[in-house]
Amino acid sequence: MKTFVNLCLGIFILHTALAAPPTDAINYDTDTYEDVLDSLYDYDENPIVDQGKIEIGTVLPVVNRPILSPERVPEETEEAEESTPKLIDGSSPQGPLTPGVLGPDTNGGISPTCILCACLITTVYCDDHNLDTIPPLPKETTHVYLRFNRISKISKHDFNHLTKLKKIDLSSNIIAEIDEDAFRNLPQLSELILRDNNIRQLPELPNTMNFIDVSNNRLGPKGIKQEAFKDMEDLHILYLTNNHLNHIPIPLPDNLQSLHLQDNNIQEMHEDTFCKMKDWTYARRALEDIRLDGNPINLSRTPQAFMCLPRIPIGRLV
Repeated sequence: MKTFVNLCLGIFILHTALAAPPTDAINYDTDTYEDVLDSLYDYDENPIVDQGKIEIGTVLPVVNRPILSPERVPEETEEAEESTPKLIDGSSPQGPLTPGVLGPDTNGGISPTCILCACLITTVYCDDHNLDTIPPLPKETTHVYLRFNRISKISKHDFNHLTKLKKIDLSSNIIAEIDEDAFRNLPQLSELILRDNNIRQLPELPNTMNFIDVSNNRLGPKGIKQEAFKDMEDLHILYLTNNHLNHIPIPLPDNLQSLHLQDNNIQEMHEDTFCKMKDWTYARRALEDIRLDGNPINLSRTPQAFMCLPRIPIGRLV
């Protein structure tokens, strides 16, 4: 029985083998493989691809593109500085801003102050630069503004070479000391503004003055020299507000137009302070603005002192 089963199994396997379709032998000859590749690609020209014979994703497109090296990134440069105003000599300053001031002129004729500050033609603007001394100024300077700094002293050497200087504005500093010769040798100086400082003594000023403002300082009874303004024939404006003066600084020039003395300690005024008691024909027509309010003085006690004036001074009358 066992022999019979084995015989049947052998006959079934033989029948199955005979029923399978015949297969051709695969030729792995090298020449045959190259012919197949030649049918797909033409190596003499651009490749010709039969999309039906190649599986999607197996062949990458050939792109004739040059290999580019990454562009060189330029180094960061400082932003262009704002246009710099012309200097006193007509040129533009070169070099970076610097907190230091070296001297009145460099070898190229450009003042270092014009690099730190702003120089427009013959005017120097150096406001709010935290300066503690007056910087060297170009010789051609006619107007200088040094407001809102920390300057504590005016030396006799600060302006001595500036023969063309006409205006000085040193408002809002901490000036407490001024050399006696600080302004004496300035033949064209006409405007001096020293308000909002700590000045106790006003030095001698040239007779060319037209405008003087020393308001909001500490000028005391001896803060102004005797007859300090007598020979200033062109003096039109004199502001001495908010000091510690106890008298009006007479004599005053005839061309004076405005005199501000409010908020001082002036207690009396003489009959010839403004007028000439021995000359009843004298008239001081230019002086139209006199401020004496804020002083412990009664103007009604000396009515003759105003007879030559076009207007009565502003102040307490009772």
